[in-house]
Amino acid sequence: MSGNNGTNEPEATHDDVRPTEPQSQAASSADAAAPVDAVAEHGGAATQDLSGTASTGDSEPGPEDRIPETSAPGGEADIDGSEAATTPVFRAAPTAPAAEPSEKSEAFETAETSEAAEAPTAVIPVTKMPSEQNPPPSDAPTEQMSQIKVPPAQTAAMPPTSPTGAAPPPAGPPPVAPPPGDGPSGPSGPDKPWSNLPKRTIALALGGVAAVLVLLYAVDVAMSSGEVPRGVTVAGVEIGGESLDDAEATLRDELGPRLDAPVAVTAGDTSGEIVPSEAGLGIDWDATLARVGEQPLNPFVRLASFFGNDEVGVASTRDDAALAASIDLVTAAAAHEPREGNIVFEDGTPVPVTPQPGQRLDAEAASDVFAERWPFGDVSLPVESVEVTVTREGLDRALAEIAVPAVASDLVVTGLDGAVATLPRQDIGAVLSFAPDGEGGLDPQYHPEAAIGILAPQLADTETEPKDAQIVLDGGRPAVVPGTKGNLVDWEKTLESLPQLLATENGRSVEALYKSADPELTTEAAEKLGINEVIGEFSSGGFEYASGVNIRIAASEINGALVKPGETFSLNGYTGPRGAAEGYVESGIIEAGRPGKAVGGGISQLATTLYNASYFAGMEDVDHTEHSYYISRYPAAREATVYEGAIDLAFRNPSETTGVLIQTIWTDSDITVRLWGTKTVDVQSITGDRTNYTSPNTITLPAGASCIPSSGAQGFTVTDTRIVTDVNTGAQISNKTRTVRYDPVPIVKCVSPEPEPGDEPSGGDGPSTPASPPGNGDAPAPAPAEPESDTPQTDTPQADTPQAGEPAAARPSAGDFVPDFSGFPGVDDQ
Repeated sequence: MSGNNGTNEPEATHDDVRPTEPQSQAASSADAAAPVDAVAEHGGAATQDLSGTASTGDSEPGPEDRIPETSAPGGEADIDGSEAATTPVFRAAPTAPAAEPSEKSEAFETAETSEAAEAPTAVIPVTKMPSEQNPPPSDAPTEQMSQIKVPPAQTAAMPPTSPTGAAPPPAGPPPVAPPPGDGPSGPSGPDKPWSNLPKRTIALALGGVAAVLVLLYAVDVAMSSGEVPRGVTVAGVEIGGESLDDAEATLRDELGPRLDAPVAVTAGDTSGEIVPSEAGLGIDWDATLARVGEQPLNPFVRLASFFGNDEVGVASTRDDAALAASIDLVTAAAAHEPREGNIVFEDGTPVPVTPQPGQRLDAEAASDVFAERWPFGDVSLPVESVEVTVTREGLDRALAEIAVPAVASDLVVTGLDGAVATLPRQDIGAVLSFAPDGEGGLDPQYHPEAAIGILAPQLADTETEPKDAQIVLDGGRPAVVPGTKGNLVDWEKTLESLPQLLATENGRSVEALYKSADPELTTEAAEKLGINEVIGEFSSGGFEYASGVNIRIAASEINGALVKPGETFSLNGYTGPRGAAEGYVESGIIEAGRPGKAVGGGISQLATTLYNASYFAGMEDVDHTEHSYYISRYPAAREATVYEGAIDLAFRNPSETTGVLIQTIWTDSDITVRLWGTKTVDVQSITGDRTNYTSPNTITLPAGASCIPSSGAQGFTVTDTRIVTDVNTGAQISNKTRTVRYDPVPIVKCVSPEPEPGDEPSGGDGPSTPASPPGNGDAPAPAPAEPESDTPQTDTPQADTPQAGEPAAARPSAGDFVPDFSGFPGVDDQ
């Protein structure tokens, strides 16, 4: 073959022609027997001329111009070229002479036989189909091979042409198959410039690109070794690409000042500020830098770092107590209960209260959020909303339909004799309120008692109050004064139509309804109380003038008091306050363990007298307290003291049918208390011997009006046994012993601020009298004798001064002294 490689076209048009080396005769025979004569490229876009000249017509040849193709065994013919494959061209026995055979066809056959003998291998060149992207290399005319019609049934492989019949040599490299395509209009059609490139060229190009990328990756990894990964930020501070030392310095410069700067904090609808350093927060620099991590080896991660940031945050140190305290200060108002929709009245005008959801704040979660987010500023703490039940629609409906009509005008109630009571529209808010109905609306709540409080005083003159029956002592004997009925407004019935009245905007008037009212104690009930004889009586005396004033005021208040069956009588409760406003005066008391004075002093004399009268009347002892120091004019272990608001005297009427009437009789020097009723028991009192004497202490005070000298007295223990028997049968009902320990009366010395040498200490205007030394044995220490007369004693009240031969007194009690609770002696009940 010549330099044209078996073709008549220039060599430049055959890009894929490979020069062949001379081969042996056996190889030539094998080549001659090879079935593959040509390769169809690009799914039949070009047709190889059997004479070696490719057809390069400007248009796609018609069906009659194509060379029949046979796909690989087992497959089907790929008509549209979607899967281009190497397709051998087979020579078939002609069924009819070809029309006007050309000289080139004969030349081809001759050349083929000749080349089979001359060259071991012949490769049929493949030409590209001319197109707009691939124009023909020259203007030389090309001939198109005539169609070879091969019947499918007679198609056969070309027989080997080797004359010797030797085995064919190994086949040479197979032709390169073009990439799959969809024909001229598909991806591998002639309109894609790269589609005509061989796979090897594409592979080499891709390999080159990959090598460049690997090189760039290696360079990037090497250059960034030891640096903070690209794109890393800490609380918005970019440190990517810096060394760890530089990154730490940057962070300290940027984040350090933020510790001392206030951070805005919001919690729902509340806001405030917190300074992180004051809240116990700091920055753990080592832990923060540890968060940045190491250089990533994943190429995709490294590539992505060019286009984004990786925020790692700050590792904070925290003082939980300080942080919680700061959070509480800022969010104190954040947690609040929901405010339900409501309607209130202001000066007779209904004002809607808009419903507002509540908030709950988890302080621990809020601390965690602030500790994490403070470096970024403007921290929003988590809150939980608590919904309300009243809707705006329900609120508006109640306002328009109920509240506004209710205040349209005054409400008028007409009583007897033309009397009128008015409920002004400005006061409707006291009578009408609202509450959620659970369905989004408001229910009206009417308060008749409030309306009665406004209307009743205006009609009081039209009413007649009932009067209880009374038991009086007429001629020294109890008598019943009949009670009377009353005529009162029946407000409950009168205001039954209150909701309808408030819903009426005009003509709001209603007549008052009256009813007869019985007294609390009717005449019949008073007569059945059986108050007809004295069942207990006791008298005492020896008090000073000021004490007598207070005793008479209190005695007059309890005179005629009636204790019904089963009721309890309280002295403090019945008399009420005992101050200067009630007429009480200053008198002797025992204060802080020594004599003193106070308004209302001396009432313990009345308390002791009343206690003994109830004691012998068979009343049940509910509450009583002895003096801490013994006072000689009272029976030992059978006396009582009182103190307003602290110590009381109380007893209960144990009878289920009969009542008790209290009678008090007083003079300037004594007080008597009698209890009237029906006598059912006899009472006996047995006083035990005095034992366990104790010696007094000595108290020295500056001389003056506040110092009252005392000679003191011994303390002791004594018992009282109460035996109660049935008056009719004599059978014993109860036997109780009460043990009382009296403290010693201290020796009080009033010492002059500047005593003269050799003089005894003195108090007031005269020298004080030193206390006598305690007596020997069990006998009480002697004390100054008590005056027999009733002359008022202004310096040392007789009511609370120890009597001759007896220890001084007083357990805390209202009226006798300001109690010193730490020094009360114990009281045992047996």
